Amino acid sequence: MRMLKKLAAAMALCTLTLVAPASADAYEDIIAAGKIRVSTDLAIPPSGMLDANLQPIGSDVETAKLLAEDWGLELEFVQTTGATRIPNLQTNKADIVISTLSVTPERAQVIDFSAPYAALRSVLGAPAAADISGWDDLRGATVTVTRGTTQDSELTAMASEHGFTVARYDDDATMVTAAVSGQAQMVATSETVVNQIRERSAERAFEPKFTIRTFDLAIGVRKNEPELLAKLNEWIEANLASGKLNEIYEKHHGAPLPDEMLK
Repeated sequence: MRMLKKLAAAMALCTLTLVAPASADAYEDIIAAGKIRVSTDLAIPPSGMLDANLQPIGSDVETAKLLAEDWGLELEFVQTTGATRIPNLQTNKADIVISTLSVTPERAQVIDFSAPYAALRSVLGAPAAADISGWDDLRGATVTVTRGTTQDSELTAMASEHGFTVARYDDDATMVTAAVSGQAQMVATSETVVNQIRERSAERAFEPKFTIRTFDLAIGVRKNEPELLAKLNEWIEANLASGKLNEIYEKHHGAPLPDEMLK
């Protein structure tokens, strides 16, 4: 009887193995569907935003449009926030992420990254009158970040050591409004967001006080999708060489990509 049970179990395992579907290939699925779903935050100007007609614009938006055009695909934006970019990818709501996604070791444990297509200078921003030049000047202060960003994770880990508190908003647009209104006294974010605060309030006159880190920005891809990753890297290399990605970045950010990236 025991031998019969073992034989039956072995046959059942073989049957499951035979009927199990082959693993999907994301690139082939995208091409077959004729559409690519891109997770992009549309509340982080100048990378992603909505114009007066509620149409997506910005450097990440144009990057996604260029990719879809070059690959001959329909483009679908999956709107996201900083905190939901990677979950959208992991739950298959999006095929890729193009949304100021910084390359970090923590993120690389759960998703794969393409070659860098842009860069982000992360800074501590505050009013021009504030006497701030380094971490020691933040003791007793509250630093505002956007939830789920690299600034959120990095400053949260440093807060107790340097004696400051971290306050969080769900998106960059809300954080900018808080800074303009005086609710946020200092922010940790990209240099372009600090510039937006200054443009919206001459009275507050925010400026970068010191650089936290310069991050590579890359396209996020689910783990174990080598063909999709290779195709994206080929596309990035070609469009850095042609100057198209630099044109997009300079148009929206007012400065070219770093020299080392263009080389």
